[in-house]
Amino acid sequence: QVQLVESGGGLVQAGGSLRLSCAASGRTFSSYAMGWFRQAPGKERDFVARISWNGGSTYYADSVKGRFTISRDNAKNTVYLQMNNLKPEDTAVYYCARRSLFNDGVYEYWGQGTQVTVSS
Repeated sequence: QVQLVESGGGLVQAGGSLRLSCAASGRTFSSYAMGWFRQAPGKERDFVARISWNGGSTYYADSVKGRFTISRDNAKNTVYLQMNNLKPEDTAVYYCARRSLFNDGVYEYWGQGTQVTVSS
């Protein structure tokens, strides 16, 4: 059973920074692409960023390009999301997820989420 546990959320003023972490259980973490998503109140869950299994490729939603950076440490089974220049519209619950090896675009496992609140 794969478990993903996010941490690092909190309350920050606009323009500030936070770094989210997602710790994964299991020995095969380094085999999988990982993603970050977010869901604001009353809205659907949106893609934020994705990183390939070895960290060689990254992808971002247009809304976060240039402000957020996804990275991973396979030795620690952890994926990170560095968020800079935060805006009130970044307020959401942030989730990490493990991408399927066989079903393109499908994320099989999800964490419980961590709340990020950006005050204006």
